[in-house]
Amino acid sequence: MNEQTPEIDSIHIEIAYAVPHKQVILDQIITTGLSPREAVIQSPIEEYFPEIDKEKCDIGIFGKLIRPDHKLQPGDRIEIYRALIADPKQVRKNRAAQGLQMKKGGGKE
Repeated sequence: MNEQTPEIDSIHIEIAYAVPHKQVILDQIITTGLSPREAVIQSPIEEYFPEIDKEKCDIGIFGKLIRPDHKLQPGDRIEIYRALIADPKQVRKNRAAQGLQMKKGGGKE
């Protein structure tokens, strides 16, 4: 049987990871019942991104973090998340503070 042909007890999913200059989405046929973590561990994603710790990385499906016992569905895309380089809350605070400073200094002296 062709490796890419899903069997009855398997499903098709995708595993995705991206950095600013590169994105990879792997099509995978996995055994039904695998956890999302097990699917990531079995994937060859480290061939593209050797820095990924497949045992500990944060993962989600279609932009939402998932529980470890999440049951994968055909067509799910497991996303591997990387650490943020800036805290989004702090970035918003900084932007707001700059906006206030610009208003205060904008014509009132």
